[in-house]
Order: sequence, then structure tokens, then C-alpha cells
Amino acid sequence: MTRPRKNEMKRVGRTQRRSEKRAKTKQLTPGEWFERLVAVQARLRAPNGCPWDREQTHESLRTYLIEEAYEVLEALESSNDAKFAEEMGDLLLQIVLHSQIAQEEGRFAVSDVIREIHDKMIRRHPHVFGEARAKDSAEVLRNWEQIKAEERRQAGKKNGSAGSKLAKEASLLDGVSRSLPATLEGFQLTRKAARIGFDWEEAAGIFDKMGEETVELRSALKTKDRRKMEEEMGDLLFAAVNLARFLKMDPEIALKKANAKFSRRFRSMEKLARESGREFKNLPREEMEALWDVTKRAER
Repeated sequence: MTRPRKNEMKRVGRTQRRSEKRAKTKQLTPGEWFERLVAVQARLRAPNGCPWDREQTHESLRTYLIEEAYEVLEALESSNDAKFAEEMGDLLLQIVLHSQIAQEEGRFAVSDVIREIHDKMIRRHPHVFGEARAKDSAEVLRNWEQIKAEERRQAGKKNGSAGSKLAKEASLLDGVSRSLPATLEGFQLTRKAARIGFDWEEAAGIFDKMGEETVELRSALKTKDRRKMEEEMGDLLFAAVNLARFLKMDPEIALKKANAKFSRRFRSMEKLARESGREFKNLPREEMEALWDVTKRAER
């Protein structure tokens, strides 16, 4: 009868040790957890590590970086804190992995990444860490853009004569990446312009502009000139993006939500059609429109 009791005591002991270990790891500081994550990624990239991780390059990881960012946004909207934290961890891993690859190539390390953003945040907040003053967030943003412009000028001077020329030609729009999705690029361009006062006084002006662009697009359609039609279509979309920015909305997120709504309603129409013994694609246009109205009313 003593053997089962000993085994039970051993199991209790193991369980207690595991609990103590988990409790101890939960007490780690953010810095200690970060060091552990960096060490894990270095191990995965090591010669005897994970084949998939070892094959990755900056170029092969580009898609994952974008995907993880969008998954963070989706988790944010879900109001699920556990999912939100998990997805932000996935995004953080992308930064760690890119930094590990750069370190292996002798270019920079993750500590350089952290130092750069640390120093930048202090440098661009002189109203907090220095003697400057900012009465509101609008002035903070104006100062931010001026500091960025000065940083570019200083960087140009360090690069010699060619850099000096670039510094003189610096624009407030510098820094807006051309690789951004078009809606985000337009959003950032108009936001930067607005920060120095180049903006509409009220939304009504943008609505008028959208009406003007709509008229010009209709006119272009009559000419059947594809290049002109594309140009006017772009102008109309740009005005819509500018309106979203003026209303303090992210056009990319707004469009994502509109896409999700359309997808949800379309799938509902397909389901209703199947329940009636038919395929949605075979319905006449009038019945499709009727089902669309049904799904809209059901959501309300």
C-alpha cells in the first residue's frame, strides 16, 4: 500500500514544481521576456535549428509582415484581449526575425532597432523631454513634422554634396512610403499636408470636390479614353480617402469593414437561395436585388 502513496506524492511534487516554475516565469520583466524571445529566434536560425526559419530572407518575409499587421487590427476589433495580445506577439516576432537576419549579415542587431526608436521618441518630444512647449496635439504634430524635416536635412549634410542637394529639395511629404497600399498612401499624404495647414475648412468642401470628380469621370467615360478614365477614377478615390482622413477615419479600415459587410450579406443571399432550392447565381437580377434587401433588413 505504500507504493501508490509514494507515486501520488511524486505526482503532487511534480505538479507543484511546474506551478512554481510557471509562477516564476510570470514574474519576468518585459526586458527578460524580450531577451528570451530573441534567444529563441537565434536558436531557430542556428545551423541545427528550424529549416523553415533558416530559409527566410527579408524579401520572403514581406508578406508575413503585412499579414500580421492586419491580423492585429482584426483582433483589436474583436474585443478579445487574449487574441489581441497573441497577434501583437506575432507582429513583434517579425521585427525580431528581421533583426536576427540583419545581425547574421553583420548589418545591425535588434538592440540597434530599439535604440533608434528610443532616441527618436525622445528627440521628437521636446515638449516632454526638453524645454519646448506644445499647447495641443495639433501643435505636437506640426513640431513633429518640423523635427523630421530637420533630421532629413542633417542626414543630407552627412552624405556630402549629393546629400546637401537632397536636403535642399526635401519635402514635407518625404517619408511616405510608395510601397503602402494606395488608400494608406493617400491618407498619409493628405495627413502630412494637413498638419501644416493645407487642408479643407469643412467636410462640405470635400463633398463638393467628390461631386466635381464624379462629373469629370462621367465625362471621361463618354470619351472612352482608358487613361483619362483611370485618372479621373483615381481623383475620385483620392477625394474619398481625403474625406475619410478629414473625418478622422482610416480609409483602409473603413474599406475593410465595408468589404466584410458585403461578404457577409452576399453569403447570406447565397444561403437564402439554397434554402429555397435554387443557386444564387441562377436567379434573375430582380430576385438578387430582393434578397439583398432582405439581408439588409435582417441586419438592422
